Amino acid sequence: MKLISPVLLLILGLSLSFSSCKKETDADINDDGINSDVALNPNEHPRLILKFKFDSTQVRLNAFGQIATVPSGHAAQSPVFRKMSSHYIELATNDFTAIGGGAVLFKNLETMAGGNKAIDFENSKVVGPGEEFFSIPLSQVPAGSYKWLRASLAYQNYDVKVKFLGNQFTGTVASFIGYNTYIKTYSPLNVPITVNDDKAQGYWAFEAFNQVTSGQAPAGATTVVNPLFLNSPLPSGSCLVTGQFANSNMVITGNETQDIIVEVSLSTNKSFEWIDNGDGIYEPEVGDAVIDMGIRGMLPTVQ
Repeated sequence: MKLISPVLLLILGLSLSFSSCKKETDADINDDGINSDVALNPNEHPRLILKFKFDSTQVRLNAFGQIATVPSGHAAQSPVFRKMSSHYIELATNDFTAIGGGAVLFKNLETMAGGNKAIDFENSKVVGPGEEFFSIPLSQVPAGSYKWLRASLAYQNYDVKVKFLGNQFTGTVASFIGYNTYIKTYSPLNVPITVNDDKAQGYWAFEAFNQVTSGQAPAGATTVVNPLFLNSPLPSGSCLVTGQFANSNMVITGNETQDIIVEVSLSTNKSFEWIDNGDGIYEPEVGDAVIDMGIRGMLPTVQ
């Protein structure tokens, strides 16, 4: 296989210019009295535990929670997810619960180190499939019957297939999709990148063959699934994904004696989408341009 030159990586980087979620406004969502500093004690039981699952066979939805196919003239693939982090977690009791009006369980630490309010990536919990990404003592979760889970996905890392000069290879994408993130260092795969600054929502990097290119995507390019768009619309620019608990509501009585484990299944079904030249293969050298990288649905299930 031919090695990939920095010029190719730049081309690939430009083709990924639509890799962001809409500009995050969770900082506004969580202001005015919502406690974002919940003290977690990992030794206290029982707990509510959330774990990510990435499912390429899960139903593919649009921004309104309706089944969506790939449009004519486009093509898509299901990326292989390595890691994900969440910035904000909320439980909602019914279809009319406003954003921030439910049980807000978590908001990631923020910092002013870069000059503006931003998610502190250094203190973000980035996990892979099946790993615990959040837990809280059930004694700190208000008793109730919860129909919906809301989770703001702040960072994603995954592999995609690319074709160039007749060769197919796999590259790794790191994408910061929170409203604003202060980053010291990070690595898409193997190569460390030093930033020490704020990066607006949509900052990304692509790594292949130990070479990296990075860039900034424009706002408004990625699907954000919200089945409650009529009764509980998202703030403008939010990247807050909403999913209904499978089978039945999650009920918290306040008298639990065992952990409650929730598998948060994220649909990666053809979530990497581009305008295609007609062959169904992602080839940036011939003008294929990525237009959507949004998670295509969220299905929380009590285990």
